[in-house]
Order: sequence, then structure tokens, then C-alpha cells
Amino acid sequence: MKIRHAASAAALAVALAVLGAPALASPGSEALDRVAVDFVRLTLEAGEREPGYVDAYYGPKDWQDAAKAAPRPVSVLRKEADRLQMLLAKVPDKDLTADQRRRKLFLRGQLKAAQTRLAMIAGDTFSFEDEAEGLFGVRPVLKPLKSYDSVLARLEKIVPGQGDLAARVDAFQNRYVIPTDKVGAVMEAGIAACKAKTEQHIKLPPGERFDLEFVTKKPWSGYNWYKGGAHSLIQINTDLPIYISRALDLGCHEGYPGHHVLNALLEQKLTKEKGWVEFSVYPLFSPQSFIAEGSANFGIELAFPGKAKTAFERDRLYPLAGLDPKTAEAFDELQQAKAALASSGNTVAALYLSGKMTKEQAVQALMKYSLYSRGAAEKRVSFIE
Repeated sequence: MKIRHAASAAALAVALAVLGAPALASPGSEALDRVAVDFVRLTLEAGEREPGYVDAYYGPKDWQDAAKAAPRPVSVLRKEADRLQMLLAKVPDKDLTADQRRRKLFLRGQLKAAQTRLAMIAGDTFSFEDEAEGLFGVRPVLKPLKSYDSVLARLEKIVPGQGDLAARVDAFQNRYVIPTDKVGAVMEAGIAACKAKTEQHIKLPPGERFDLEFVTKKPWSGYNWYKGGAHSLIQINTDLPIYISRALDLGCHEGYPGHHVLNALLEQKLTKEKGWVEFSVYPLFSPQSFIAEGSANFGIELAFPGKAKTAFERDRLYPLAGLDPKTAEAFDELQQAKAALASSGNTVAALYLSGKMTKEQAVQALMKYSLYSRGAAEKRVSFIE
């Protein structure tokens, strides 16, 4: 899952500032605690009304059992989200410490996302931009597809020839697919390097760990399922070709210093040390997702800035994969050009979800501007849906 925005670094800075601050009591803290508990219960019940709503939960088991046994109707959950939002608004900022004001702001965004998503489950519709703002707290800037034509022209020079550009790029990239029998070793080496880089700067919680699993028939290339107790399950989808560049991308994004590390620190510093129970549940449609995805993407550049990523791939991962290290720079040049096309997918999603593009037109647009194969484009449309 990928969400990029300039605010990602700022959001991460706020999160890290809160992670590092000591817990302090204040008159308004009990009110926030009550809202937080009811927010968790609301989220768990919403998860029973929509599969996938809850991405992770490691709070009290009896709360989860209660949600499964008797989830309230969506109409009632909407009223509950409205009630909690009003209660939160009544908590005076003057009664809160700086950290607690951040907590209140976070809860307000999480509740706004719940209000938006529950409205959607009930049948309400929003524009792409309004939906994004309601769910993630960010209004995306959408560029017209034609603005990416200059990037396509750049790629024409990198991969010259006749016929479809996407097919030529695909053929070029296929020379960098990790052989199936070497995927495990390459991914483990990549994740280990990401962890080593992270440990130079961040003290990881005791006993943190992850399990790596290869899966099929998923709409994403990789996913982190946080289990609590500083433990993650990281899944890699083998339906799509796994290029050599993905080892560090997935290792940093899903693992270190990405999702796994952020979730483990949130659990240690906020859920356990501060008692902020709202962080024990992770609603997929929320500003929490925006911070998680932005920080995970940014984590790749933090761990391997500039040419460091290509150099490590060339010297360590290419030999493991049985690929020619001398061609690493050429592949990196292609990857950099493709990265300039990344936000075109937001425009395609907006047009498709608003009904201004048919499913086939969306697939074609993704094939052209995201340079996907048909199979990859169809999977991306499935993810957009």
C-alpha cells in the first residue's frame, strides 16, 4: 500500500515527538481515556460490519469477543461516532498537556475517518478528494494525466525501440526478476540490511520479531500484519514478478524502519507506557494509515539515501539473485523515471471511482502511465476498488 505526500515527514515528526515524551496526567486526560475506550469498541464493531476495516488489534480480548458477539448496526455506530466527536470537542485544551492536545487531535482525525467510512458503508458517496480527506485527513492534489507525458518521453530514451513502451519497459525489467528459488534468500538479506540500518538510530523493543510468508491471490505486492507483542507477519505476494529493487523497498517499507518498527514503538511507547488504548487498534481507513504509509515510504530513503540503495543491491543482492551487478545503475535509472509516474495512479483512481473512466479505461490508463502489464493493472484496479 503506497501513499506519498509532503506532510508525511511532518506527521512522522509529530508521531516521534509523542513517542519520546513522558506521560503526564492532567484534568482532561480521563475524558480522553473514556473517548479512547469507546473509540476502540466502535472500531471493532465496525470491523464486524465491513471485512478489512480493522487492520490490526492487540487490545483486550474480551472487547474483541464482545464486538463479534453483538456488533451494533451501522446506523447506531454512526450515531456513536458523532457522540464521541462531540464529547471530544468539549474537552478544553487548557486542561491538556502538549502531548494530550496531540492525542486529542489524533482522536479527532480517527473519529472523522470513522464517520466518513461508516457513511460510505451506509451508502453515502463522496468525491475522490472528499473521501480521501475524510478518511486520511489529507486532500490530494491531482495532476492531469497529460502532465506525465514528458516522463513517458524520458522513458522512451531510456528504453528505445519499436512498439508499446510499457511492453519494452516490462521486457527490460524482466531481466531483473529474482529467480523463484532465490527469492527467500534475497528478501531475508534485504530485510536484515534494513534492520541493521535501523538499529543504528532506533532502539527496538525487546523481543521484536517478524515472520516472513510468501502468498498468492492478493491485490498488493507486500503487506505487514501487526500481531502485537512487537511481532509482525510480513507477507510477500508471488503472483507478480519480484524485481531485485523490491527487496529493500519491501524490507524497509513493511519491516525496518517501516510498519513493523512504527507499530512496535506505538505499542511500547503509547499503548503500554502511556495507556493510550486507541493505538491498540488500527483502522485501515484513517489518518493512522496515512502516517504509517508515509513513514514507511520515507523509511526507504532514510535507510538507503541517494545511491546507497543501488550500491547495496549491486554489491550484495545482485550476486545472491544471480543477476549481473554491472547493470544495476541502468535498472536504477529506469526505476527513478518510473517513480516520477507514481502519482498518476491517484488521478486514474479519481477518474475511475467517480465514473469518468470505465474499468477497462482505468486498466489501459494504468498500463500507459504506470507502465503496468495488463495483469498488474487489473490487480491495481482491484486494490483501488
